[in-house]
Amino acid sequence: MSADAKRAGDRGEPHVYCVVLNWNGWRDTVSCLQSLAAQDYASLTTVVVDNASTDDSVAKICEAFPEIELLQSDENRGFAAGCNLGIRHALRHRPAFVWLLNNDTVAPPDTTRKLVAAADGAKVGVVGSVLRYLKNPAKIQAWGGGSVRRWMGFVRHYHSPAKLGPTSFMTFASVLLRREMLESVGLLDEGYFMYFEDADFCYRATEAGWELAVAEDTNVLHREGGSAGSAKSARIDRIVTASGLRFLDHYGRPRSVAKVLFVLSRLGKRAMLGNLVRMKAVRRGMRDWRYKEPMSFMEEG
Repeated sequence: MSADAKRAGDRGEPHVYCVVLNWNGWRDTVSCLQSLAAQDYASLTTVVVDNASTDDSVAKICEAFPEIELLQSDENRGFAAGCNLGIRHALRHRPAFVWLLNNDTVAPPDTTRKLVAAADGAKVGVVGSVLRYLKNPAKIQAWGGGSVRRWMGFVRHYHSPAKLGPTSFMTFASVLLRREMLESVGLLDEGYFMYFEDADFCYRATEAGWELAVAEDTNVLHREGGSAGSAKSARIDRIVTASGLRFLDHYGRPRSVAKVLFVLSRLGKRAMLGNLVRMKAVRRGMRDWRYKEPMSFMEEG
């Protein structure tokens, strides 16, 4: 048992290890870390994973938080791989839970405590947060997560309490993961550069008998797009297309039809807008998926 876990046990609180992933976003990360430092939960440890930033993120983060644990990846292999680096580090300390938290979020002081409370029950393996827009806190971005239609890969976020079913997932902008569940299900699939890795993980957890839950009294503020940029961009079109096709390869019903509908829907919407650049990005995403090319394209469309 690690010293952190022992201290947590002495206080009667389950030890939580929070993983914050940074990529060229030190301002958001510092704001996120400030909110974590204000948590009313003593048994919380935070590790920052820098995903091979090309700016001065590491220096700025260490300047603001000299004592922070910071891991540096030698290359940016995406969200799933970056999170896995932090999860592996956390699991070596044997915490009760690992909390994945986007760097472009602000967590109110009671968030950790409420997430742990919602994990009541030995089979609850994944606990989502209620996400609100940072610029408009009255508006809900996701009530824990959402669902994916297996016949075409369409993602729908819940915006109010919903019955969780076999196609539900928790969004990994803020999610609490039980250690025993991680040890049995495994880590995030690094074949996803970004997007759909949360749905893939939750599907695997559910199939293994673990339950999903939502901490309905949480209110995590999410700026959204802190690292990835606008959802209406060629870069995101490319990433989502490749990740969506990978997801449907595993979970599409029927698989071949689902992938065709997914691609036609994405191309059709962009064709209606007359946006040839984004249509080209969808086709590049198809190529990335088909040839299993490394998704090292954060800097290009």
